Amino acid sequence: MGLQILTHPSLQTDPKHLLFSSPSKMDLSFSSSISPSPFKTHIKNPKPHRPTSRNLIISSVAIDPNENLPQNSPQRLLKELSERKKAAFPKKKPPPRRFILKPPLDDAKLAERFLNSPQLSLKSFPLLSSCLPSSKLNNADLTWIDEYLLEAKQALGYPLEPSDQLPDDNPAKQFDSLLYLAFQHSTPRVERTNARHVRNGHSRLWFLGQYVLEMAFAEFFLQRYPRESPGPMRERVFNLIGKRFMPRWIKAASLQNLVFPYDDMDRLVRKDREPPVKSVFWALFGAIYLCFGMPEVYRVLFEVFEMDPEDESCQPKMRRQLEDVDYVSVEFEGRQLSWQDLVAYRVQLLLQPPQDALFAHPRLFRACVPPGMHRFRGNIWDYENRPKVMRAVGYPLPMNDRIPEITEARNIELGLGLQLCFMHPSKHKFEHPRFCYERLEYVGQKIQDLVMAERLLMKHLDAPGRWLQERHRRLLLNKFCGRYLRDKHLHHYIIYGESVQDSYEHNRRLRNPATTSVQQAIHGLSYTVYGKPDVRRLMFEVFDFEQVQPKEV
Repeated sequence: MGLQILTHPSLQTDPKHLLFSSPSKMDLSFSSSISPSPFKTHIKNPKPHRPTSRNLIISSVAIDPNENLPQNSPQRLLKELSERKKAAFPKKKPPPRRFILKPPLDDAKLAERFLNSPQLSLKSFPLLSSCLPSSKLNNADLTWIDEYLLEAKQALGYPLEPSDQLPDDNPAKQFDSLLYLAFQHSTPRVERTNARHVRNGHSRLWFLGQYVLEMAFAEFFLQRYPRESPGPMRERVFNLIGKRFMPRWIKAASLQNLVFPYDDMDRLVRKDREPPVKSVFWALFGAIYLCFGMPEVYRVLFEVFEMDPEDESCQPKMRRQLEDVDYVSVEFEGRQLSWQDLVAYRVQLLLQPPQDALFAHPRLFRACVPPGMHRFRGNIWDYENRPKVMRAVGYPLPMNDRIPEITEARNIELGLGLQLCFMHPSKHKFEHPRFCYERLEYVGQKIQDLVMAERLLMKHLDAPGRWLQERHRRLLLNKFCGRYLRDKHLHHYIIYGESVQDSYEHNRRLRNPATTSVQQAIHGLSYTVYGKPDVRRLMFEVFDFEQVQPKEV
C-alpha cells in the first residue's frame, strides 16, 4: 500500500495521476533563467507544525493482485516479463531412459561381441558377411521363418528346401537369413522388427539394394538402346522402380501380405504404403545380389515382377532428338537386346570367360564407346595428352595375354575410351550425339555408388543403413568428385568446344560440373575395361575418395 501526504491546499491533485502518469503527460519545463517565485514564505518563530484535519489529505492506492494492474505498473511489467521467459525458455523435460547415453563398451567386451557375431563368419565373402545380422536369430525370428518364408520363396521362384543345407563355399547358404531380414521393415506394432539385429540388418540390405537396382537398369538400358542419351534412360528407370510404382510390383508378385501382415495395402494412404514397400523392395534385391549375383536380379525383375520396358507407362517424355548418323556396334545393329540375352551373356562371362578377352564387359564397352572413335586415333590430344592421363591414373594395367596383338588392341581401345571421357558435349554432340562422355558418365555414376556402398558396409559393421546413407551421400557429393580430379590436375585436358572454351576455363560454376562428369566417366570406362576391382583402385588409391585430412598448406 502506497501512502502520500499533501499539506498544502494548492497541491491538491489526483494522487493516482501523480503516481502513474508518464513524463510525456506531465507539463515540465526547464529554463536557464530563474524567474521570481510567485509566493514568499517568512517564518519568524519556527514551531513544530501540527497538521489539522482541514489541510491534511491522505490518499492511498491499494493494489489488489487479483485485479487487473494499470497499464504502466512496474508490477505488471515484471509479471509479463516472467511469463515471456516461461514461453521462450521452457523447462526441458529429462530425456527418456532409452535416449540416455550409456558408457561405451571396453575393448575386451567390444572385441568379444564382434568375434561372436555372424558378420565375421564368412572369410571368403566379406560383403555378404557384413550384411548378416549382428547376432544370431532368436526364437521369434525362427518362428516367422517357419511360418512365412516358404510363401516368400514360392512367390520368388526359389527351391523350398532350407538354404543352410548348401555347402559352405556357396553364398546362397545364407539366403534364408537375408530373405527374412528383407521383409522386416520397421513396424511400431511389432516388437520383433524393432530388435537391434533385425532393424540394422534390414536397413543395411536396403542401403545396398537401391544401388544394385540402379546399376542393373543402367547396364540393361545402355545395351538395349545404344543410340539413346542417358536422360530418357533415367526416366525409364524412374517409371519402373519409382517409389510410387513399387506397390504395383509387390502386388504383382503376391508379396503384399508379407509386407503388410496386419493391413490391407490397397486401403492404406500413400505415406503409410510407399515407404515400407520401398524398403522391402530394395532390401530384397540386396539379398538376391549378395547370394546369386546380378543375373538373378534380372530374372526376378523381369520374370517374377513381370516388368515390361516397352509398356506405355514406362516410356520417357517425348523430346526433340538429335539425328544420329554414325554406326553402332554390329551386336546392336538392327536388333533390340532382351533381358534374356543380357542374362545369358553375363552368365557366360562368369562361368566360361573367353580367353584373351579385350574387356571385362565387352558389350557394355561397345554400347558406350561408338565405333567411330577410331577416327580420332593419332590426333593432337591422343599424341600429347593421352600419355599424361594414362600415367596419372596408372594405365595400362599389366595383363597376361598369350597374344601380343590382344594387348595392343586393348591399349588402343583404352586410349580411345579415355579421349571420349574427356570430350565435353559442346565439342561434337550436335553433329554426332554419341561422341561425348554422357553414356560413360551414366554407367560410371552407378558403379561408383555401388562400389562406395560395398566399401562402407564392410568398413562399418555396426552402423545402421540410414547412417551409411548419409555417409555415402557426403562422400560422393558432386563438388568433391570434381575436386578429386582437379587435385590430379587432369581438368586441363578436357576437350571443350571452341565457342564455350573461354567461358568454361574461366568460370568455376561451369567448370566444376564438367570435372565431376569426367571423373565419373573415367570410372565407367574402368568398369567396362577392367571390371569392378579397378574401380576400387581408382576410387580409393588413385583419387582417394575417403580422404578426410585437410589439404597441405
